[in-house]
Amino acid sequence: MIAKEKAFTPKHHPISKAGDKQESDVAFYLRRAFKDHPQVYVFNDLNISHNDEHAQIDHLVVYKYGLILIESKSITGEVHVNKHQEWSRSYRGKWQGMPSPIQQVELQKALLKSLLQENRKSILGKLLGIKGQTFTYRCWDTLCAVSSNAIIDRDSMQNKVSKQLVKSEFLADKLTKMMNLKNVVTQTLTFDTRPDFTPAELASISTFLLEHDVKYQASSIEKTQNRVETKPAQVETFTKPIEAHTKPKPLKKLACRKCGIDEQLTAMNGKYGYYVKCGSCNGNTPMKSPCPSCNSTEAKVRKRGNQYSLVCEECCIAEVVYMAVPELV
Repeated sequence: MIAKEKAFTPKHHPISKAGDKQESDVAFYLRRAFKDHPQVYVFNDLNISHNDEHAQIDHLVVYKYGLILIESKSITGEVHVNKHQEWSRSYRGKWQGMPSPIQQVELQKALLKSLLQENRKSILGKLLGIKGQTFTYRCWDTLCAVSSNAIIDRDSMQNKVSKQLVKSEFLADKLTKMMNLKNVVTQTLTFDTRPDFTPAELASISTFLLEHDVKYQASSIEKTQNRVETKPAQVETFTKPIEAHTKPKPLKKLACRKCGIDEQLTAMNGKYGYYVKCGSCNGNTPMKSPCPSCNSTEAKVRKRGNQYSLVCEECCIAEVVYMAVPELV
């Protein structure tokens, strides 16, 4: 069953649009294969936070025997992974390095595993009414789903990486083999040593993850609103505008003004304020821009934690313009 869908917002940059299309394609194949499966829960665009770390999981499959995390990557050219597991891809006829999506999803897995294990007592029941259940010995797997028209150089990559890399159109078949779920009749005749979740535990895991995702979204909005710095004499004036912005707004992504890519950006602070450095072309792009509401050039970028917001004191708005995802250790 589909536990969470992703709410897509309109994108204008070709690379951003391609990324959304890839996630949408993967969500489509997951929905078509598992929407009516009672032992499989599918989450799209799941946000988790634990120990002051945050991760956004493109797709998560929770099934009877474990969990599978899937990272979506829009790669329409060739992809190459050398013996050191360093990734590169071709874009418009030119080769460039890229962060390893496998490494990225492995870090997400570590954070999710830690979050669930710490909350296992409230999520899972007891084994035979005596021993507490655990997430540690469940099946934990990760995959990277790339565009169906990508050209994958499997001859040069390690076998382990090749097994984790799958084209979107073959994802459902890959998952079906990995999960190896038996039907009711076969299950009674087959001995399976994998510890399993009961239907009630699967539902409990789903509820926990959905509630956690909602809490994270609400916390992000609250932190954004708290960035507005007010003076005592301005409190009344600021009340209505702040209340008007209590609804969630889509996270605005910066794009490199030199090459237009909105990935591989790193937040920096320099002489003229906050900016992002592009990992693809090394170009610098300022975060500061005119206020989108009143067009004031006096709007300032303020940082709190891993979030950067454009704050306009004239019309009292605070909108997130960039969110840095901390590296997980």
